[in-house]
Amino acid sequence: MKLKKWLIATVLSLSLTANMAFAKTITDVKGKTVEIPDQVERVVDLWHANNQVVLLLGGADKLVGTTNVIKANPWFNAVYPNIKNVPAINSQNGVQLEELLTAKPDVVLVSNKPAQEEVEKAGLKALLIGFQDFDGLKKTVRITADVLGDKAPTIAEDYIQELDTNIQLVNERLKDVPQEKRPSVIHISNGSNLFKIDGGKSIIGEWVKLAGGHNAFEDQANLVEVNIEDVLKANPDVIIVGSSNADKAVEQIKADPLWASVSAVKNGKVFVNPTGTFPWDRYSGEEALQILWAAKLFHPAQFADIDMVAKTQQFYKKYYNYELSKENAEQILKGQNPVQ
Repeated sequence: MKLKKWLIATVLSLSLTANMAFAKTITDVKGKTVEIPDQVERVVDLWHANNQVVLLLGGADKLVGTTNVIKANPWFNAVYPNIKNVPAINSQNGVQLEELLTAKPDVVLVSNKPAQEEVEKAGLKALLIGFQDFDGLKKTVRITADVLGDKAPTIAEDYIQELDTNIQLVNERLKDVPQEKRPSVIHISNGSNLFKIDGGKSIIGEWVKLAGGHNAFEDQANLVEVNIEDVLKANPDVIIVGSSNADKAVEQIKADPLWASVSAVKNGKVFVNPTGTFPWDRYSGEEALQILWAAKLFHPAQFADIDMVAKTQQFYKKYYNYELSKENAEQILKGQNPVQ
């Protein structure tokens, strides 16, 4: 009897030890610790933006679930054609639990607490990611890299070093530029609504300031509704339109008499924000390029030697192993889709 109990205890002990050996603990952005397999092979990423981080870190082949936004992104499809075979496991009504369970993920990456709770109730491991500043971007990149394992943590540190180097370069070149020479900027979230803006209390506000501008709506967060009176009062020196339909929005602003008296319109400083495997302006690893693009846009003399076409080509080759032509890079910088 004692021998039997000893054997059972030994088996249980060995089983627990084995399980621990094949598990790792990850801390998400809110400090919650989650135990996941030591070798993760199947990932569902339910945050549109972070799929691009997974791609950047070399983990796209581990995706067994993505989002409708990523599946519809032309540059993501160009860089990683297999995304067409990865099911979208989200909808306007939230997580599609049946599809999620069918995907059998080792871990699910989510951007909000309700989604995390929903995934956990289904008996799956969920990690919360997300950010509103560059420190948060670095943290999310590192968490995602730890989840993916393999070479991802090394790539993450290399990327973070490149991001920091670009930040330091911009800071150094703009340190002597007085406030009165720093343009006021309105960033319009997307071309579908000219009055939905991103204010200073967001990552958009952070890169605008870093690049030597100041947000015309400094006290606002992202995705805030304003009106034409607010725009006229702010009278920005520069207007940038991000994401979808941005080119049409720029033309609309230029042609609309209501906007004609705005300084940015009068001086021809209304621009489309670059968009690649994800829009550069928000929640993207390509934010490392956004910093340089915006600094050159606001202060061309200080950044005359920065070739954004070459920088974009180098980034895509280094992180995606994708050869962008000069025309491709120019299309990304203009927020255009790849040539069909």
